[in-house]
Amino acid sequence: MRGFLFLGLLLFFLVPFSFAQLVPAENRILFQIQEFLEYPPVLQGWNNWTNFCYLPQTPSLVITCSSGHITELTIVGNKKSPSQSLKSSSPQALSGKFSIDSFFTVVTKLSSLKKLSLVSLGLWGPLPAKISRFHSLEVLNISTNFIIGEIPSSLANFKNLKSLVLARNLFNGSVPDLKGLKTLEVLDLSDNHLGPKFPSIGNNNLVTLNLSNNFLRSEIPNGLNKFTHLQILDISSNKLVGPMPYFLFSLPAIQSISIARNQLSGALPGSVSCSNNLKFVDFSSNLLIGKLPACLGSSSKNRTVINVWNCLSSTSTKYQHPHTFCEKQAIAVKPPSRTDHDEKQQSTIKLGVVLGLIAGIVIVVGAIGLLIFFIVKKVTRNRVQGYKNDSFAFEKNSTLSNTADGGNARRTMRMVSLGLPPYHVFTLEEMEEATNNFDPTNLVGEGSQGQLYRGWLRDGSVVLVKCLKLKQKHSPQILQQHMEMISKLRHRHLVSVLGHCVVTYQDHPNTASTVFIVLENVVNGSLKDHLNDWRKRDVLKWPQRMGITMGIAKGIQYLHTGGVTGNDIQLENVLLDETLTARISSYNISLPPKVGSESPLAGPDQFTSAKAAEKEDIYQLGIILLDVIIGRPITSRSETEDLKLQVETALAESPSKLRDLTDPCIRGTFAYDSLKTTVQIAINCLEKEPSRRPSVEDVLWHMQYSIQVQEGATNSGNLSGNLSGKLSGNLNKFY
Repeated sequence: MRGFLFLGLLLFFLVPFSFAQLVPAENRILFQIQEFLEYPPVLQGWNNWTNFCYLPQTPSLVITCSSGHITELTIVGNKKSPSQSLKSSSPQALSGKFSIDSFFTVVTKLSSLKKLSLVSLGLWGPLPAKISRFHSLEVLNISTNFIIGEIPSSLANFKNLKSLVLARNLFNGSVPDLKGLKTLEVLDLSDNHLGPKFPSIGNNNLVTLNLSNNFLRSEIPNGLNKFTHLQILDISSNKLVGPMPYFLFSLPAIQSISIARNQLSGALPGSVSCSNNLKFVDFSSNLLIGKLPACLGSSSKNRTVINVWNCLSSTSTKYQHPHTFCEKQAIAVKPPSRTDHDEKQQSTIKLGVVLGLIAGIVIVVGAIGLLIFFIVKKVTRNRVQGYKNDSFAFEKNSTLSNTADGGNARRTMRMVSLGLPPYHVFTLEEMEEATNNFDPTNLVGEGSQGQLYRGWLRDGSVVLVKCLKLKQKHSPQILQQHMEMISKLRHRHLVSVLGHCVVTYQDHPNTASTVFIVLENVVNGSLKDHLNDWRKRDVLKWPQRMGITMGIAKGIQYLHTGGVTGNDIQLENVLLDETLTARISSYNISLPPKVGSESPLAGPDQFTSAKAAEKEDIYQLGIILLDVIIGRPITSRSETEDLKLQVETALAESPSKLRDLTDPCIRGTFAYDSLKTTVQIAINCLEKEPSRRPSVEDVLWHMQYSIQVQEGATNSGNLSGNLSGKLSGNLNKFY
């Protein structure tokens, strides 16, 4: 009997009876949330017998109850952020039937919530003002979704909010006045499109403030000097202007400051003091001049300071711009001065007089300049300059039907210099003969753009034939324009187009045409093959790898010059010929999507604009730079980000750590300054925000500098590590 009594007491304390469960209304709300979120994996398995208050807590799901009501709800899905989803083939946002307004109408009925985290769930649409109905909310995290529009001003009504995280969304416009959030300790609005004004916060209790990767374009307000509890400040990757707010370094609780990649200018006073708690400072890639204060210099102990790519003197790094660079850039981004109406009016009158004088001078100087220009142009007509010597830009306003004989002669001369035969328009019979009637044994591959066959021309040369079938009928004029552009895709760093064949069906006017593109065949394998095979990889020392990546960049520059963007720039699509010259094999030869297309080469990219597609090519180039540095292919976007962080950290810390990350096959063959420059190029190419990635011309300029540093060190014998034999260092054959 006592045994039964003991067992009954034990069950009483261990078994969750119905009175300890959720109230029925909130139970139903959770099932509604599950349906709104389209049954994500983390919520699968819920049923009518699920006791939500007793579910085990995981990093992806937390439900905390008190007195039958939910006080904390955390749901973390597997949807990627907007920037990551651009590279994903699967949809990341919720379907079109999702309504964010209806969703928060349901969620806000959980009136006892103190913590709400809805992360990586694919939520999309503007954040409704009704979110302020949470009267007791202390933590709100809706990061890594697709929420658009302005941040609702009703968020300022949260009286108890301690943490607000809206990072990695698509918010835009100015941040509303958040002065009403008196208890706020964490504010993270990073990775959005917010700006241009710096947010009005006015809260002295903030511990963490993250506004990085936005579009803020203003001066940093002096009001931040009152943030005595601030420990972490990240306002990097914006367009902030004006002087460096040196008071930030002496905030009593500050531990980490990141103001990198802005447009701050001027010099820091030598008397700047730093808080004893300050451990990390990054103000790289600004327009700062002068000398560093003692507490930020090389003598500072237990403190990491990153100051590269400013115009500073007396620093431990050589990676600084010349003083004139920062002066010119600072003038260009100087914030407008505040004047009253009369001063503006008077300035306008003075400006008109000055402009009139300048205009007169310009006319006279311009006439002289034109005379000099025509004389110089005549003398230097045929000169080739810099790294653009083989970037044969597309000739504008030319077609196959109206190109003059002189133009054809120039093109033929250029192709002979590349070792290519003149461009040829093939017949269908020639295509069938080359591929043995498109025998399946000659099929090399098949993709979204069509089939690829190996073929043999009548002169015995081996070629590749890409078969592309148009999805709809096109006018002969459109196809003619398109083929004219394709005919110019011939460059020493491309697998060049040798000719084409267009097959139309006169008897069936509604039948789409077929286009055959004839490409040269490169047989020495891909860059990926060379990195995967240790014997081939060992041949690729640092000078060879620099030459290869320089060639890839030049190929990209040539494509971008002609408006060919959104290319598939990957290791397996970079072929190497017998001289290890890089040849891009998979560029965007797409066909007109509809009749009357004005841009024959603008195919269906993952991005909606050519500019965005250009920046994606630059990102892919950054991945290849990392590949050749570490000596192996990178397999995922997440691995890319991890490696970027590793090399960025190693670059800031010590040469030995950076060397440890490199492929052992190249150690002892690189000049350390050449390696550092290339690493910095890769980091810049891999910026998350596409608009902050460099142009291909910028990349080429810095790569040219890296090669010059390498040549100088090779010739002087001052390379990293010990060499059993001295390298020739002659990189001219690569560019």
